[in-house]
Amino acid sequence: MAAGWNVKLIVETWSEGDAIASSIGLNVASKHVNAKHICIVQNSRSESAYLQAIQESSSPLNFPETIVAEEPGKAMKKLQGVDFLVVDWRNKEFAAAALKNAAFGNRGAVVVCRNGYSSLRRVLRDRKVVRTVTLPVTGGIEIAHVAARNSGKSGNNKRRWITHVDQRSGEEHVFSI
Repeated sequence: MAAGWNVKLIVETWSEGDAIASSIGLNVASKHVNAKHICIVQNSRSESAYLQAIQESSSPLNFPETIVAEEPGKAMKKLQGVDFLVVDWRNKEFAAAALKNAAFGNRGAVVVCRNGYSSLRRVLRDRKVVRTVTLPVTGGIEIAHVAARNSGKSGNNKRRWITHVDQRSGEEHVFSI
């Protein structure tokens, strides 16, 4: 998916104990589209575990750039033009800080949230989310397309539409607020 969007900057958050398969996939995608791949980790122990897991993968990859940041909000503010962001919701505070402070590109961004049903919408409520998809795979994966900050209509609209899909019945409820 990252390669199909022709992204220029891929950012992921990773904690020690997380699966490495998606990181390897993002690294391969970044090489295909000549994008920069950055991984934000919490501490130096997580960084060494991440780099070791990447090194032990079967394919010879260039290592992604890693940023050690206990507060991912500060690191995300420095990264401008994020086109593709992957966060793992197991570490909620770390993921929420990364999402809230992300500076997305001028075309918007694709945000992937692993292990967190309905968490993505709450964190991104101050941004315009164009579309979301929830997949019931290994704890839940939410994928959202977030619009660029300056796109679309002006912020003076008083009416807004909210859609909610009932997970059990599949019914879609639309509310005008």
